[in-house]
Amino acid sequence: MSTQSSRFKYSLEKQPPRLGPGGSTHGASVKEFPASVGIAGVSMRLEPGAMRELHWHANAAEWGYVVQGTVRTTIIHPGGDAYTDAFNPGDVWYFPRGYGHAIQNNGDVPAHFILIFDNGDFSEDHTFSITDFIAHVPREIAAQNLGLSLEETELLPAGEVYFAESERPDERSVIATPLPAPELMSMHRYPLGSQRPRLIPGGGTQKLVTEKEFPISKTIAGSVLELQPGALRELHWHPNADEWQYFLSGNAEITVFLAESNAVTEQYEAGDIGYVPMGAGHYIKNTGAEVCRILIGFNSGEYQSIDLSSWLASNPTDLLEGNFGVSGGIIGKFMQGGHFIKRPV
Repeated sequence: MSTQSSRFKYSLEKQPPRLGPGGSTHGASVKEFPASVGIAGVSMRLEPGAMRELHWHANAAEWGYVVQGTVRTTIIHPGGDAYTDAFNPGDVWYFPRGYGHAIQNNGDVPAHFILIFDNGDFSEDHTFSITDFIAHVPREIAAQNLGLSLEETELLPAGEVYFAESERPDERSVIATPLPAPELMSMHRYPLGSQRPRLIPGGGTQKLVTEKEFPISKTIAGSVLELQPGALRELHWHPNADEWQYFLSGNAEITVFLAESNAVTEQYEAGDIGYVPMGAGHYIKNTGAEVCRILIGFNSGEYQSIDLSSWLASNPTDLLEGNFGVSGGIIGKFMQGGHFIKRPV
């Protein structure tokens, strides 16, 4: 077995954060986490009223999951259509590449959310902030575009704000306006936390959102996996996507199998992130005494998984006997498919 420690693990929340007025962020692209070639991720926190300023990403779409607190987002589409949404814990958003958006904590407690980007090379070098943009065009252009005098443009930020502190939105906010027919889902919001989970009694649960349930999310699918102590998300692989994991709680072990006798085993705790390349075999086992909760992102809008138990059960018994060189009695135990999560022995 390979001895490459931490090849597929990165202790995200233990890294020095980027700090700003009312906010903080921990990020990992392929630069910080070399294994993560296809997906980048950010853990961001905002104080009440604080915002991640108006900005856009030139090289990646953004998928967000709210861990704690509440936020509102605004987004502009090409052609001028604009949308404002409110998010609670368990809710998901998706912003296509290049669409301008902002995120603000509209609650009275700190907000924490995880951002997943469908490009491992995503970085702040490819993020464009509105204050930075306006500050770096000629003052005459800014004045003409914004309808201001030259003197008034001097009141604007001289560079990128990134995080900004503001008053918390009150009942007059557009998101607080009663709707005649409120909907759980909107174009950019999916209530993953309210979804009825796939349940394996004694083993765990999975909540999953793909392009099928959330049509705008064409490049990212996501899930929340819960494993009971000792439970195993069985040996499997994803033929169409890389897998990025953020450990919300608990402890786990993962082995990533890379073919030709090359495998890496890592131990994870809350705040760590993990990565599994497309097609690489792996499992996730809860090694702790509490429920292990994992947020998982895939860089494809379609979720595909090939689970070992289902594959074995689909083959003729004599073929498996020949492949493994063992008796039919042992093979009979192989032939029980559809486990997904294995309960503790």
